[in-house]
This record gives sequence, structure tokens and C-alpha cells, in this order.
Amino acid sequence: MTAAPSAWHLRPDVGLARARRPALLAGAGGGALCAAGALFDPTQFLRSYLVAYLFFVGATLGCLAVLMIQYVTGGAWGAAVRRLLESGARNLPLMALLFVPLALGVPALYEWARPEAGNDPLLAHKELYLNVPFFLARTLVYFAAWIAVMRLLVRWSHEQDASGHPRAAERLELMSRGGLVLLGLTMTFASVDWGMSLEPHWFSTIYGILFMGGSVLTAFAVVIAAASSLAQRTPVAAVLTAGHFHDLGKLLLAFVMLWAYFSLSQFLIVWSANLPEEIPWYLRRLRGGWEWLALGLVVFHFALPFVLLLSRRLKRRRRTLASVAGALLVVRFVDTFWMITPAFHPGGFTLHWLDVTAVVAIGGLWLALFVRHLASAPVVPLRDPALPLEA
Repeated sequence: MTAAPSAWHLRPDVGLARARRPALLAGAGGGALCAAGALFDPTQFLRSYLVAYLFFVGATLGCLAVLMIQYVTGGAWGAAVRRLLESGARNLPLMALLFVPLALGVPALYEWARPEAGNDPLLAHKELYLNVPFFLARTLVYFAAWIAVMRLLVRWSHEQDASGHPRAAERLELMSRGGLVLLGLTMTFASVDWGMSLEPHWFSTIYGILFMGGSVLTAFAVVIAAASSLAQRTPVAAVLTAGHFHDLGKLLLAFVMLWAYFSLSQFLIVWSANLPEEIPWYLRRLRGGWEWLALGLVVFHFALPFVLLLSRRLKRRRRTLASVAGALLVVRFVDTFWMITPAFHPGGFTLHWLDVTAVVAIGGLWLALFVRHLASAPVVPLRDPALPLEA
């Protein structure tokens, strides 16, 4: 492969590059605190770790999904941030490794994995699917499929940098078409396994779609925040233009609205049916202090971002758009926390210090590896026809 011009590699003076070492230190410190917490309260550690893990694995899968969407639909908006999407997706091996504590703690997290579950007729009926060996086997299949698709996309993208041959673009598009179908199926089953089965008496046919929509929204927020940092310096500033940020802002708005639509659809269906096996899921999340988080999600996850992102001027100002994206990242974690934690604390709102350290631990490692991947290749594709750039 021909060496790319050094000017297009991540410069050490860019804010995003400078964040790598602090992120790694934060991840190591958070990991040490989590290890200490696991010694004194292993159950709480696993609960907090699960929430943080689901947030970051969602961000990783969201990057892979947006990457494939861009290959199928085309457009300069995606080509300009493709390396960011690839860097996020390349964290999948890290997320596979970080699943190990959850794999070891399945009985502590999931009611169906405990010996007494056989006394429950409903859980006994679901035992063919909800059992520990099959649960772990499915997880291996998910990660094997995701990592295989990711590696092919990244390899062919780098080959396009070297040759610029149209065949590379054709392969990327064909892989993305099938990959999106595969990703949709596996993410649905993964969300059911890792999230919905925490309360195995409850079910929702839209849960997987809600997880996927939220993951893509998280990915867009990550990419916008990172792209804003890259656009501070030349020559990347010439590629990441105000028009690209405008397009990214429109897509961010679209997925904010899509998340609201999915969430409202699930709520209306469950609440109006008022079935005893379904309604308790919302009752746990609308009582004992959890209702304030729900109200906050309505305001800060939909209403406020919706109003702000309607502004064309805001979407074209990268720093302002990045601030909105950064705030949405925080709210996205709150949404994950609200969906998962009441399964463990149905009596009322609970926040443990491990909830914070788990986010710092996984987030620090995720960001440090993200920046490392970004520095390993030109920060924008060199021979993509959508970009006015030549190697």
C-alpha cells in the first residue's frame, strides 16, 4: 500500500489527539476503582458495569451501522467522517474483551440464570432460549459477525486509499447491504439478551429497534464532537466544511426524532394495553424518583434538542453543534441508566459511585483506543470520489 501523505494523518497538536493519554489514565484509574468495588460489592459492580457497557457497545455498533449506511446511500457527509466511524467500529474487539466480567457474572445479573428460576413456570417455558450456555454462545456469534464485517470494511476502505479503483467502492457497498441486514438481526437479539431479559416476564417487540435507534444517535453525537476537534486545523478543515456539519446536524435531528417516535410508540402500546405482564416495566420507571429522569429525557433527549437543531445557523456552526452533541451523549447515558437500573432497584431511584467509575473506566479505554485507531490512517479518505482530495 502506498504511504499516505503525512499531512492527512492525525496531528499531535489536535485536541482529539491530546486527549488520548488523559483518557487512558482515566480508564486505568476508573478500572482500579471498579476492581476495588468488585471486591467489596461484586453484585453492584456488575450492575453498574452492565449499564456502562451497554452504552459504549451501543456507540461502537452505532458507528458500524452509520458506516454501512453511508456506503449504501453515498454522500460527502459520510465520506468526510468515515475515518471517525471506522475508528469507533474498530473498538469492537475491545468491547468483546470487556464482556468477560459480564459473562462471568450472568447468574448475579439475570434472574433466569439462577437455579430457582426452574420454579417459575414462565421462566421454565423460556429455558430453551434463556440458559447460560446458549446465552454465551449467542454472544460469541454476535461479536464474531460484527468484527468480521468491520475488518472487511476497514481493509477495503484502506485499499481504496491506495488504489482508488472503483471495484473497492463496489465491494464496500455490497458488503454494507448485507451487513446492515445482519447487524439489524444481531443487534435485536443482543439487546433482548443483554437488556430486556433482565426482566424476563416483560417483553416488547420494539425494544431492539429502540436500542438500534439510540445506538445510531449516540454514534452521530460522538462523530460530530470528534469532527469538530479535527476541523480546528488544516488541511482537514478544508474537507470538513460547514456544509458537512450542516448535514450531520440534520441527521442528528432525524435520529433524535426517531428515538422519540420509537419511545413514544412503545409507551403508548404498553400503557394503553395495561396488561399485568407488561405495565410493571413502566411502573418501576415512573415511581420512586425515576419519574424525574423520565421527565428529563422528554425535555433534554427530545424537546430541547429538537428546537435547537431546527436552526440552520446552529447546524453550520461546528462548535455549537458539537456542544449539542456532547450534551446528547450525556443524556444518552441517562437513558441507558433509566432503562436498565430500575430492573435492579424497582423501589426507587438509586445512584451508586460505581455507576460513575464504570463509565470512566470503559469510556477512558474506549476513547484512547478510538484516537489510536484514528492516528493509524489518514483522517479522511484519500481517493473517495465524493471528496475533492488526491493522495
